[in-house]
Amino acid sequence: MELRVLRYFLAVAREENITAAAESLHVTQPTLSKQLMDLEYELGKKLFERGKRKITLTEEGIFLRKRAQEIIDLSDKTEATIKSFAQTISGDVFIGCGETQGMREIIKVMKKVNCDFPEIRYNLYSGNDEDVSERLDSGLVDFGLFVGNTHLDKYDYKKLPVADVWGLLLRNDNPLAKKKTIKPSDLDGVPILCSRQALTHNELSGWLGKDFKKLKIVSTHNLIYNASLMVEEGFGAALSIKGLINTADSNLVFRPFRPMIKADLIFAWKKYQVFSKQAEIFLKYIQENIA
Repeated sequence: MELRVLRYFLAVAREENITAAAESLHVTQPTLSKQLMDLEYELGKKLFERGKRKITLTEEGIFLRKRAQEIIDLSDKTEATIKSFAQTISGDVFIGCGETQGMREIIKVMKKVNCDFPEIRYNLYSGNDEDVSERLDSGLVDFGLFVGNTHLDKYDYKKLPVADVWGLLLRNDNPLAKKKTIKPSDLDGVPILCSRQALTHNELSGWLGKDFKKLKIVSTHNLIYNASLMVEEGFGAALSIKGLINTADSNLVFRPFRPMIKADLIFAWKKYQVFSKQAEIFLKYIQENIA
C-alpha cells in the first residue's frame, strides 16, 4: 500500500463522495476510482458500499480508515522529525494527554521551552488513557500524560507533584447537590454517567466497597464534555475529576467523594525511545522543572 493511495482512501472516506474527494485531491475522478479499485484488489476486500449519492465504508473499510490514519500520522511525524535535524532546533513535539487540570504543569514547561526555542511547536492529542497509550506505543506521540491507574512497565515516567480529585458532577437541583461531599451509599440508585476507563479499570471499587459495575450506570463516555451536557439535561450524575468542567455561571456543581479519592498524574515515554532533538530538549526541561 502506497502512502499516496492511503491518502486517497482517507479523502474518499471523509467526503463520502468520489467527485468531492477528487476535487479536494486535485485528481480526476477516473484516476481516483481506479486507485481505489486497485487498493481493494490488492487487499482482497471490499472497502466501500457505493450508493447513488453517497459512499459508505464496509467493516473492513472502517478498520483500514483507522490504521491508514495512524500510518499517515506516523509518516508525517517521521518526516517532520528528520527535517528537524538541523543546526537550529525546530520541529514538533507530540503529546497525548488525558483530561486533567494537571496539564497546566506540562503547559508551564512548554512555555519555558518556547521562550528558549521559539521554533519548537506542540501537537496535543486528547483522549482517555487507552487512547494515549495506544498512540504512545505506536510512536504517534512522544509523551503521554496519564490519569490514575496505568500499567507503566514499558514506560519511563515522572510523577507530577499534583493529583486529581474524583467526585460527582451534578445538576444544582439534584438532592445530592445539597451535600458538601458524596459518600458511597449516596450513589445507590442514582443514574450514573461513567467514563469507560473508570468502568474498565474499576478504579473506584475500593472506595465504593463493591463492584463498581453494580451501580446504576446509564451511559459511558471517554471524554467528559458531552457527559456534562447530559447532566445539564437531567440525564444523571457524572463521575468526574475536579476542574474539568467550569461550573461557574452554570446549573452544574461538583461534589468531591468522601473519603477523598485522588488520581496520580504520570508523564510517561517509551523505554529506550529515540527522540527527535526537540523532544529531547522538552524532556530535559520536564526533568529539570517538575520536582
